[in-house]
Amino acid sequence: MAGTVFTPSLEGMKSVKSENGVILTKPFLEVCKLILPVLDKFGSAMSLVKSDIGGNIARLQTKYDTDPAQYEHLYSLVQVEITAKTAKSSSSCTNGLLWLTRAMDFLVELFRNLVEHPDWSMSKCCTNSYNKTLKKWHGWLASSSFTVAMKLAPDRNKFMEIIGGGGNINADIEKFCSSFAPFLEENHKFLASVGMDDLKAS
Repeated sequence: MAGTVFTPSLEGMKSVKSENGVILTKPFLEVCKLILPVLDKFGSAMSLVKSDIGGNIARLQTKYDTDPAQYEHLYSLVQVEITAKTAKSSSSCTNGLLWLTRAMDFLVELFRNLVEHPDWSMSKCCTNSYNKTLKKWHGWLASSSFTVAMKLAPDRNKFMEIIGGGGNINADIEKFCSSFAPFLEENHKFLASVGMDDLKAS
């Protein structure tokens, strides 16, 4: 296989925004989906995160599929719920987008750590990024299951070898983080503007 496990998502990111700079629902969800195979390489350490991301993608996708024209823009999924006053419900698309964005923050931070701290063990990279991103939003239960899962993190060198494929993995990771992080930032800004960026896990 030419390229690394990040190659498909790097390709996909080129079409996340419309010509006038709006994040589009389908391409954004596609890129998030393309990251899931990377998580498979972590083995059971990431199964929690993977099912969480997968569930939130499916929730947003299902809503999008009901009316692709109405929900072409990612934030329209949220705006409809805000008008209907259902945005704060735990099964809302707003909640789905928020947690999807947070999980992606965690992954971007984790991939960054792998490039910037070559001497850190995998579980240190995971724990550090978890503390920086998801921890403050998680209750005790989620936090402790996460801590347990991180102990199952694979050997770092083996992992890098597996995800490297036939490309330059460090360059691709850097490209991925610098291209994807601005989308996440935009999501947070939008969610904050409608008062939805600080919801905690129930």
